[in-house]
Amino acid sequence: MAANPQKPAAATPRRKVSRHRGEGQWAAGHFTPLNGNEQFKKDDDGLNVRTRIETIYSKRGFDSIDPNDLRGRMRWWGLYTQRRQGIDGGKTAILEPEELDDSYFMLRVRIDGGRLTTQQLRVIGEISQEFARGTADITDRQNVQYHWIRIEDVPEIWNRLEAVGLSTTEACGDTPRVVIGSPVAGIAEDEIIDGSPAIDEIQRRIIGNKAFSNLPRKFKSAISGSPLLDVAHEINDIAFVGVDHPEHGPGFDLWVGGGLSTNPKIGVRLGAWVPLDEVPDVYEGVISIFRDYGYRRLRTRARLKFLVADWGAEKFRQVLEDEYLGRKLVDGPAPAQPVERWRDHVGVHRQKDGRFYVGFAPRVGRVDGATLTKIAELAEAHGSGRVRTTVEQKMIVLDVEEAQVESLVEALEALDLTAKPSPFRRGTMACTGIEYCKLAIVETKARGASLIDELERRIPDFDEPITININGCPNACARIQVADIGLKGQLVLDDKGEQVEGFQVHLGGALGLEAGFGRKVRGLKVTSEELPDYVERVLKRFQDEREDGERFATWAARASEEALS
Repeated sequence: MAANPQKPAAATPRRKVSRHRGEGQWAAGHFTPLNGNEQFKKDDDGLNVRTRIETIYSKRGFDSIDPNDLRGRMRWWGLYTQRRQGIDGGKTAILEPEELDDSYFMLRVRIDGGRLTTQQLRVIGEISQEFARGTADITDRQNVQYHWIRIEDVPEIWNRLEAVGLSTTEACGDTPRVVIGSPVAGIAEDEIIDGSPAIDEIQRRIIGNKAFSNLPRKFKSAISGSPLLDVAHEINDIAFVGVDHPEHGPGFDLWVGGGLSTNPKIGVRLGAWVPLDEVPDVYEGVISIFRDYGYRRLRTRARLKFLVADWGAEKFRQVLEDEYLGRKLVDGPAPAQPVERWRDHVGVHRQKDGRFYVGFAPRVGRVDGATLTKIAELAEAHGSGRVRTTVEQKMIVLDVEEAQVESLVEALEALDLTAKPSPFRRGTMACTGIEYCKLAIVETKARGASLIDELERRIPDFDEPITININGCPNACARIQVADIGLKGQLVLDDKGEQVEGFQVHLGGALGLEAGFGRKVRGLKVTSEELPDYVERVLKRFQDEREDGERFATWAARASEEALS
């Protein structure tokens, strides 16, 4: 019925319409509003800070550093301020950044593919001793991290690293981080395909290129042709996994959108087979999608995994093919499940050329400059000029003649670097922790080392593969959600009702074999002091209750809460 033109209709209350601002996707025209991180990146590319470090900050000292450089752009060159000593974990989330900052830096050396010459390793060790108070930790992304670095020394450190072909370029920041790779690429007898040429081309084409130096967040990459699936491909933003196509031969299966932190996601297969020579093009296409379509409005949603979750694999692949590659990708098979439970290459293994490689285990990645220098010397003394780091905080010496193997193993053992570790030594990793990290709440490295000692003493007959990952905060740098026993650092109440360092427990996570996230038992938290007792108790229950051949992760999924407590 038409309204009476002589009598206006009753006015309805006007409802305020909020305009959706978008997710900050450049490709959708969403360039504003900018959060603080996006603003400082817009103001000046992070790569440009190197000139200021070399010409101003290294000469005038720590107090001369602009705050946006100090807590932002310097990450583009591998530099983070480290935690001021003596600040307990209860103050981590309370203090302002300038109160947490020490006047020293963590400096990360990127080691793409984990590949080092003994000359490079020696230089890393020498820098550690001269400039970093001996610190040099092996990370679970194949890098080496220094602490106690003074801004005055950074240009000289860069000169020494770059003289032997190493770099800190984009080792941190909203950038393409280190490209991790199989540490036995090109040498393993069972390798499907060697991805090293693709890593080299990606380094040449992408790293330090300002077309890709302003991403929404970090971009983590992995390339491996090993059937062991030895690069944790499931939790990278992009991963290329070796497969043998029934028609086209060896190549790579493409995965995107993996990541952990406080909102973990397992990467998804795009169902595409990529030949070796096309890997750099596909990598460039995927990172360009992230740059152009990634969510920049909220930092908490800025990782590629959120875009992949919203789009799905089919749309992501279509955009990649239509807008960035200009061609269709070949459909391909999924990788086979690995037959080995350990993926770290520890022990003595024959190479395809008849020589051997020897993988060995430091304690939770903690080494020092003097030890790294000795490793380089030992490798050379036993005929090798090449070493590797792994994504499990381990190291490998390549190219050892059979007659030299036993001598090398004994020499490494004398440095407390065993090629025959217990399951606890082999399977325990830890992040940096409160010792140096501004985000951490609890101590991790020393806690992990002492836990190894306690478990070796208490359960000497335990011989099953087991992963125990210890993290100082919720950010999962040590991959707690995909460990058999994942320990997330937090403050907990002890039996006296006092706040002390402790952990929330995740149980039954896995990569490779039925990849998935660990189970959290309601209310299950342990103090740091109680940790050895707890882990001993749950592992003994596993030994008592497991079925033949059952993995810890499988048992943990079916066990009662009482058994896991």
